[in-house]
Amino acid sequence: MLDLDQVELLAQHRMIKPLLRQMVIAELAAQVPIPDEAGGQALAAFMQEQGIENEEQLNTFLRLNLLRRQELEQQLIQPLRLQRFVADRFLPKAEARFLQRKTQLDRVVYSLLRLEDAGLARELYLRINEGESDFAELAARYAEGPERTTRGVVGPVPLMQAHPVLAERLRTATPGVLMEPFRIEKWWLVVRLETYSPATLDEDTAQQMARELFEESVEEAVQLRINDLISLRFPEA
Repeated sequence: MLDLDQVELLAQHRMIKPLLRQMVIAELAAQVPIPDEAGGQALAAFMQEQGIENEEQLNTFLRLNLLRRQELEQQLIQPLRLQRFVADRFLPKAEARFLQRKTQLDRVVYSLLRLEDAGLARELYLRINEGESDFAELAARYAEGPERTTRGVVGPVPLMQAHPVLAERLRTATPGVLMEPFRIEKWWLVVRLETYSPATLDEDTAQQMARELFEESVEEAVQLRINDLISLRFPEA
């Protein structure tokens, strides 16, 4: 645990939270057993990658980085330990997490044209709807938001990244069908859903869910330690 002098020094440089995060992660990783030869194999791969050709060059590297050989090996195998820790502890909980987050993970591509002028929005909607003009061409010419630079195309992006009103309309829209202009705050929007991709629990998504759960657990552990340090530095509070 950090003493008061260390806490004050780290606080001055805003390094307490990053350090505590690394300490928590290292402690979690250390719980995972790995083969004895893993450290040596990781070190050999590291030396090849860094162009370190012999023990003398390795020792120079260690001195310059204030490291012992064993400490470097532990740093190099930490990602492997963490990968196994996340898989063992959190991958079994990935499906439940996915079901909680599914609506936030669905992705969409849509065409968007936003304007402050309601009359112009209606006119452009009619021109697109009746086939007189192309959505992309009108967006590049008339759009008043950043979609102008993409000719109106937004995405693929998570559905929940959109404004809640727009997200709800996209959720129930039919791909390829132009929506009548509607207002969000000061803007009038002309929108057409292009594609809707519901999230599925594939291997990559399961890994993402497990990693999110891991990050949350680390954040909770770090916050508990920060609370202890607050009591140490400000006992009168």
